[in-house]
This record gives sequence, structure tokens and C-alpha cells, in this order.
Amino acid sequence: MIEEHLKIHDKFSLELKLGFLAKEDDVNEFSVNTWIFMPNSLDINRWNYSKDDFYRDLKSNIRLITPVYTLEEIANRQEDPYSQLEKAFKQLEGAPSRETAGAYEYHIRMFLSILKSALREDIVFIVKNEDKADNRLTGLYIRNITTIAGHYRALQPLVDKPDTRDRLFNYFLFGDEFMSNLIEQHTFKLIAGLRRYSKLASDEASSLMDLIRKEIEYKREKGFLFVQKNTRNHNRDLVFRLSLLKKYAENELFLESAKRRDGLLAEQLSLSIAAGISMIFATAIAFSFQRQYGNLTMPFFVALVVSYMLKDRIKELARNMLAHRLGRRFFDTKTVISVNEHKIGWLKEGMDFISERKVPAEVIRIRQRSAILEADNRNNKEQIILYRKLVRLNRGSLSKVSPYPTAGMNDIVKINVSNYIRKMDNPFIPLYVPLENDRIGVVKGEKMYYLNLIMQFKHSDGIRFKRYRIVMNRKGIREVESF
Repeated sequence: MIEEHLKIHDKFSLELKLGFLAKEDDVNEFSVNTWIFMPNSLDINRWNYSKDDFYRDLKSNIRLITPVYTLEEIANRQEDPYSQLEKAFKQLEGAPSRETAGAYEYHIRMFLSILKSALREDIVFIVKNEDKADNRLTGLYIRNITTIAGHYRALQPLVDKPDTRDRLFNYFLFGDEFMSNLIEQHTFKLIAGLRRYSKLASDEASSLMDLIRKEIEYKREKGFLFVQKNTRNHNRDLVFRLSLLKKYAENELFLESAKRRDGLLAEQLSLSIAAGISMIFATAIAFSFQRQYGNLTMPFFVALVVSYMLKDRIKELARNMLAHRLGRRFFDTKTVISVNEHKIGWLKEGMDFISERKVPAEVIRIRQRSAILEADNRNNKEQIILYRKLVRLNRGSLSKVSPYPTAGMNDIVKINVSNYIRKMDNPFIPLYVPLENDRIGVVKGEKMYYLNLIMQFKHSDGIRFKRYRIVMNRKGIREVESF
């Protein structure tokens, strides 16, 4: 199964999250084909936008899908993930070693990542499902969060000892600080979400704000950074530290990847074949004229020169033909995916500009050009990029990389569109309207450009399509529409 989610990451970039959920089969293979339809007016084509440019605009992070637990499960001391965390603390206390220290840090990071995911899902559930007259869900949220924080902080005496190295105790403090920030930030999001849908009662608001104030006071006591009014430099340092803590906490989920060119052997073989074909042609001409006119004659000399001239052209033509045929089967890059040098699969990527006649009819149908766009496309054809992705995951290897249940892998791709806006017109166009007393009014009309993405997902479950439309202008991305 493949899950996808496309959203605006910032003003000039999109974030595409692809989740590859591996079934119990030994090997799972996934295919994602994306056709990007670009307006001709952007002047993005194969001559001025190379593969290197395309991949330079992409930034990919490959990570394990976060194990799924509810807040109630995390609050239960007898169940994972807390039981795994407590076990790691006690093993470090009883027998300090490189191995127990590594397990201790690993379980802190996994606990924080699991907690962050559970907080996000619980807030979505509460906002979408809570009845206006029922505050039981928010009460349960507060109780679970308070319990989880208390359980984690109760582990401090196990590592806060004179014989525990500062580095190891710092790992606990990093986790404590990150957890406190998670609680504060997600509780603010819960309040905002409930207010947006008019579901927040006054007593709920007070209870949630009390939870936030307690965390802020706790951070003040511990010397952790927290948001302060009218302190620009302080908050700048806070944002930087929050970023570092986030990277630290989620590091265990990120996978090791070694990228290399794909099909290099086949490419060299095709070059050799092309060289052989051209050599056969040149040799055949030389032998033919030598037999007909003999050695050291003017016709034989001319034949050698002509065959040499044509040999290079034939070699280049054969190389292009073979490369075109091989390109359908091979990709630009292949990334080997592993955890602690334990290989779990690979990912291949390929990008090409293609003509519309090579686009499947189903994709053109989903593109849904209007009549005026279809007419314009006859003269100003859309440029079409095909971005291919092929993923293979080994279920057996994936299950061995973590003591927690691992559903599969996320490929998070950030797509920067800065190259696409360089030749856009002004974002606002003056429009005129009649006013009273024969006066003329001027209003601003936004000039927008539309990028259409048609995505095809293939897995053993079947094939499905999804269309997105990116609304943007010179000021950046304005909206992502889903169809």
C-alpha cells in the first residue's frame, strides 16, 4: 500500500510525503509515476532544465514509519514503549557499557518520536470528533500527558549519579526538554483547533492553559529555553535549539542511504555496442574498396576518409538509440537503504521530459484540460516531466531493525519551485471598473500559474491515480488543490 500527502512546506517549496507500507510478503515492490504538466510560458524545457537541475530542486529524507501507539498506551508503564524505555535505563544503571548506553539513547529517541506522532493523531481525533457538550476527551488528553511526563521524569534518578557521564545524562535532559516543548506546542494546537470549530468550553480552556503554564514553569526551573515576549534574540536562539532537538529526537527513524548511478554497466555496454557497429561499417567499406581498387589508390583513400567521417556519426546515432531504449528500463539513480549497515531495500529514481503522445490516455483524461486550454495547447504545448520512482522493501529485514512494530518507510521529498518562477509575469494585473459620475476604478487581479501533477501508484493491491494542482505566482505558492 502507498499513502501520499502533498502540502505547502514554505513559500517556495512543496512537501510530498510517500508512505510505503510493506505487507507480510517477503519482498514488496512499489512504483510511483508522476507526470508534471507545466505551462509553456514558464519556459522550462529539456534544453534549459537538465536532470541535474531537477534533482537539485529536490531534497529527500528517507525514514522509517513511526510505530503507532495511542497516548493511553504510552501512559501505561507495563506496555511498550515505556516498558522498553524503563528497561534500557535500568540496564544502563546496572551494567554501564557501550552497548547499554547505545540502547539507552536509542529508546529515548524512539520514545520521543512515538510520543510526537501520538500527540498529533490524538489532537486530530479530538478536534474532529469531540461534541460541544462533552469534554471527556480533553480531560483524558490532559491526564495521559501528565502521566507520561511524570513517568519519564521519574527515571531521572537512575542516570543522575556521580558515576554517570555528563554526556549520558544530557541525553535524558534533551529528551525532557523536547517532551516539554511537544506538550506545550501540541496543547496550543489543540486549543486553536477546538476554537476554530467552536468546540472549546471555558473550563476546558482553563484546564488546557493550566497544563501549558505548568510546562513553562517546569522549563523555567530546569533552565530550559521558553518563548518570551519582546526578546528577539532569545526567541531566535529558542527556534535554533528547537530545530536541533527535533533532529536529535527523530534521528533513529532516518535511514542510511547510499546513492549511485543506476544502469552504469548497461550504459557502458551500450556504448561498446555502438562503437562496434560503427567499426563494422567503417571496416566493411575499407575492405570493399580495397578489394575493388587495391591498396594505395585514390578511391581507397577517399573511402577511408568517408568511412571515418561516417563512423563517428553512426556511433553517436547508435548510442542515442540504445540509450533511449535502455532509459525505459533503467533509472538515473539507485539508493540502497539500510539501518546500521543492515540492508532493507532500495529506491530508484528517474526523470525525463516526454512528449504528450507518450503519456497514457488515462493520465490525459485525468488532466482535464478545459476547451480553451486544449485550444491553446495546440500552439503552446505544455511541457511534461515524467518523474519515476521504484521502491523495493524486504519485509523480513525490515522487521529485524527495531524492537518496535515497523509498518514500512516514508520518503519525504521537498520540491523547490524557485526555478519555475523566474520568467513569470508580475503577480498583479490592473483591472478597470466603471464608477459613478463616469469615473474609472482600478482593482488588482492576481495572475496565477497552474502546475498539474498526476500521480500513479502501483502495488500488489492494484493501481490508482491522484491529481494535484499547484496554484502559484511570482510571490510563491498560494494553494495546493486536490482532485
